[in-house]
Amino acid sequence: MSSFICPLPSRGVVRISGEGAEHFLQGLLTCDVEDLAPHEGRYGALLTPQGKILFDFLLTHADNGFLFDLPASLVADFIKRMRLYKLRAKVDIDNLCDTHHVLALWGDAVEAPSASGLFKDPRHGDLGFRLIQPTDDAVPTGLESGTQDDWQAHRISLGIPEGGLDFEYGQAFPHDADMDQLSGIAFGKGCYVGQEVVSRMRHRGTARKRIVKVKGQAEMPAAGTPITAGGKAAGTLGSHAGSIGLALVRIDRIGNALRSGEPIEADGVPIEPSIPQWASFDWPDDLASHDEA
Repeated sequence: MSSFICPLPSRGVVRISGEGAEHFLQGLLTCDVEDLAPHEGRYGALLTPQGKILFDFLLTHADNGFLFDLPASLVADFIKRMRLYKLRAKVDIDNLCDTHHVLALWGDAVEAPSASGLFKDPRHGDLGFRLIQPTDDAVPTGLESGTQDDWQAHRISLGIPEGGLDFEYGQAFPHDADMDQLSGIAFGKGCYVGQEVVSRMRHRGTARKRIVKVKGQAEMPAAGTPITAGGKAAGTLGSHAGSIGLALVRIDRIGNALRSGEPIEADGVPIEPSIPQWASFDWPDDLASHDEA
């Protein structure tokens, strides 16, 4: 496997700093920021009080504050939301999109991080590293130049969801987006916004929607195409690269269809769902008696 580096222009950078930053973030985010070491990354989210994902991100702790790597299209809304929560907290919230960029590094020859802003992607060991750096800084050498499409294909091959592509912000719970499987939720930390709903879903095992991998037996339909299982609505296609993609599905309905041999399709194209190797959930038993729309 070759090693690649590529800029991710779809990602933006926000810095939250100041003497109260750690305490401020610890009470808001799904991830634990109190023990975040240099060159370490965390995956997390800011939720609604009802437990749905408003923003998800990667973050690291730099010398001058916490750096957030999140969709560039959501940076302004993220800053606005964080300023609403700020109140009297001694924190500064800065948009760094004009001065910093995000790069992805992955492959066999990528070494352990040493530069400021370079950290291991916490979601999966094979995802590689993320680098948040000033746009004027020199890019690390010795790696092949990749494209954002190359990165997306790599991500999809591992079955890793991306917000805005594989689930809709404001509509999905963290369990829907597999955040509980990808180190995105610190179940042992104290309270944060939406924490009660997330904990209840975990303890009751009520997550019926999950993002899984899918393989199309013909050209994969567009993202957003409905999926049916045995003729019943069962989910929605997300991002794909070639014949491999991701989909947010009702795992009970997909499980029933797999056991009974009923067709699973997206716009008439047969698809083969599979659970990513890193996931600990399975296709559940028949939940028809507890069905929901």
